[in-house]
Amino acid sequence: MEPVAIIGMGCRFPGGENPSSFWSLLRNGGDAIAPVPSDRWDIDRFYHPEPGTPGKMITRWGGFLKQVNRFDANFFGISLEEAQRIDPQQKLMLEVAWEALEDAGVVPAKLSGTSTGVFLGISKSDHNRVLYQDLAQISATSIPDSNPSIVANRLSFFLQVQGPSMAIDTTCSSALVALHLACQSLQSGESELAIVGGISLNLVPEDFICLSLAGLISPDGRCKTFDARANGYGRGEGCGVVVVKLLREAIANRDNILAVIRGSAVNQNGLSNGFTAPNGLAQQALISKALANAGVSADRISYVETHGTGTPLGDAIEVKSLKAKLKSDRPCWLGSVKTNIGHLEAAAGVASLIKTVLSLQNQEIPAHLHFQQLHPYISLKGTNLAIPTELQPWSQEREPRLAGVSSFGSGGTNAHIILESAPENPDLRSNNESQLLTLSAKTEPALRELARRYQRFIQDNPNNSLADICFTANTGRSLFNYRLAAIADSKEQLAIQLGDFANAKETTGVMTGKAIGQKGAEILNLTSNRQNWSTIAQLYVNGGSINWSEFYQENPSHRLQLPTYPFQRQKCSLHNNE
Repeated sequence: MEPVAIIGMGCRFPGGENPSSFWSLLRNGGDAIAPVPSDRWDIDRFYHPEPGTPGKMITRWGGFLKQVNRFDANFFGISLEEAQRIDPQQKLMLEVAWEALEDAGVVPAKLSGTSTGVFLGISKSDHNRVLYQDLAQISATSIPDSNPSIVANRLSFFLQVQGPSMAIDTTCSSALVALHLACQSLQSGESELAIVGGISLNLVPEDFICLSLAGLISPDGRCKTFDARANGYGRGEGCGVVVVKLLREAIANRDNILAVIRGSAVNQNGLSNGFTAPNGLAQQALISKALANAGVSADRISYVETHGTGTPLGDAIEVKSLKAKLKSDRPCWLGSVKTNIGHLEAAAGVASLIKTVLSLQNQEIPAHLHFQQLHPYISLKGTNLAIPTELQPWSQEREPRLAGVSSFGSGGTNAHIILESAPENPDLRSNNESQLLTLSAKTEPALRELARRYQRFIQDNPNNSLADICFTANTGRSLFNYRLAAIADSKEQLAIQLGDFANAKETTGVMTGKAIGQKGAEILNLTSNRQNWSTIAQLYVNGGSINWSEFYQENPSHRLQLPTYPFQRQKCSLHNNE
C-alpha cells in the first residue's frame, strides 16, 4: 500500500478543545469525565442506582463537550434561523474541519472544484429525537437538517469539493473505517486530498438508558480498561478530523507531515459467540493484514492504541489477540484514550488516532488511567506487552517508530491502522531577514483574538523560526476583509506587536485595514518588491491579494501548526439541551 501522510488535524474532545489542549490533558493524566450537564437533561429524573430499573440509567457521568449549542453561523454563510434547525453535529463538523484544514496549511477556497474527498464516521443523530419531541418544530428541511449522511455532504457543499462525500456507519469503528476508505480513495487516484473524521454527540438520555439496561455502562462513567475493576464503559462525545494525502505528494509540497499511515485493514467478525461479541481470530487476522499492507514486521510495533472499552470480556479477547500477533523482544505499550475521555462510539477511532499522532509527535506515551490491578481474565506473563501507569518516553530510534491503532464495531466490523513517525524535515538555510506577517478575519474582534493567539503561540513555542511562522500564515490561510500586516525583525518583536494590537494599543510596524469588495485588489509579484515590506503591507491591508508563490520558491520555509481561526460563536438552537 502506498503510504499516506497526515498533514493536519482538529478536534473537540472532552477536556481538549484542540489538539494542543488535548495533548495537555493526555500528558498530564487528565480525567475529563464529569457529571451530566444540567442543560442536557434532568439527571435526577433519569438516574437510578439499581441495575435494570426500567426507564433509568445507572450513571450520572460521562465525557461531554461545552456549549454544543453555539456556532459561528455568519462565518459559514448560514442564517441564524437555518442554523437553529441544523443538527449540532453538522455545525461542529464544519468548524473542526475548517480548523484541520488550517492546521494543514490548506486554504479552503483553493479546494473548490477539486477531487477532495470527505469521509466521516457517524452513527446517529440525537437532534432527530430532540426535534420530534415537539412536532410543531418540524419543517420542510428537517430531514436534511438532521440526516446523519448530510454531515459529510454539507461539508463538501460548503467547500465546493467534488470528491467522494461519504458518511460511514459501522458503529464504534466508523471513524477508522472512514480513514481506511479515504486511504484507498487516495491510492486509486479517486481523491487528491481527503478530509476524514468522526463525530458523536449525546443530547438525549435514551441511549444511556438502553446501554444501562444492557449492562454495558460503568456506574462511575469511567472506562477502567484492563483493570480488575472493569465494569462497563463510560460514554463520551466529540469530533475529530484529519487531513490526509499521499506521502510522496506531501513531501513534494513541503507539507507539515504529522505522521504516516503505512497500512490499514478492515474485516468482519462473521460468526462469533454472539452478534455483538468480539471475535479474537478475526482481530488477529485484521492485525496480520494491516501489517502486511504496511510492509512491516510485528516486532517493530512499540505502541498499540487499543479499542479497550473497559468491558472484561472484550478487553481480554483483545489482549489475547495482541499477544498472538505481537511477539518480540522489544517492549510494546498498550493504552486506551477511553480512560481519559470515555468511549466516543462513532468518533472513538479518530480520538484514538489523534492521541497516537500526538504521542508520535511529542515522543511520549501518556499514562493509561484507572489501572490498579490486571483483570484476572488477562495475563501479560511471558510477553513484551505492558500498560503504562505513568508518562513514558518514546524516543526516536534508528528506524521510524511504529504504532497500531484498533477500533472494533459492535456489529463486528473491525479496523486497524499502522502509524509511523513523520520523516525528518529537510534542513533549510536560516533566514535572519525581517519578515512580513499577514493575518485576516471576518470581524474586528476575531482579528484581535487571532493576533492574541499568535502572540501566545510565539511565546510558547520559542524553537519555531520567524520565517516559518510568517510563511505558514501568509500562504496557508484564507483572505478575509479585516486585515493586519506586521513587519518584524524577530519573534520577540512580533509577539509584542501582536499583543499590543490585541489589546488595542498603538504599536509600530503594524498596519490594519478593511478590504471592501474588490477595491484596491492587486496581485503583487514579490520577487521585485520583497525588500519593500511597508508598501506591500499597505496594499495588503487595503484589499490587495499577494502572490507569495514565486517569493517562497526563492525563500523556502517549513509549514508549522499555527493557531486556527477564532470563531465568534453565538447560541443557535431551538432546544435547551442542544
